[in-house]
Amino acid sequence: MPFRFLEEIATADVAFKAWGNSQEELFISCAAALMRTMAEAPDQVVRRQEISIRLEHEELDLLLFSFLQELIFFKDARRLLLHADKVVIEEHDGIFILNAIVSGEQIDGGKHHLLIDVKAVTLHRFQVLYKGNVWKAVVVLDV
Repeated sequence: MPFRFLEEIATADVAFKAWGNSQEELFISCAAALMRTMAEAPDQVVRRQEISIRLEHEELDLLLFSFLQELIFFKDARRLLLHADKVVIEEHDGIFILNAIVSGEQIDGGKHHLLIDVKAVTLHRFQVLYKGNVWKAVVVLDV
């Protein structure tokens, strides 16, 4: 997935920059970076359980914020590590609507080597922009 971690943005938190050719690819890249922040080997997280997520927001950047927060919620509330398999974003009457299919499995300490417990997405330096025909985001995670 197209993302890279940014060492220079936050010393006590984890920051990354992600990109994609579409809004949907950007959201999937951000979800992959979130997963990689939490788990050393995301490819070992098997897609056993599928969940549908529907979110709405007037701002695209805050829709991404909410999507990542939702993935963290599932990690905390249901102990699930989730891959973003499919994301569809539509805009109707100034409202962005996200429909996503995510899948994964419960955290298993014997199988998943967890790196960091991500608490939340922060608004510090949070950014989504379209530049040079590519969607880009900068995300800082509170750990």
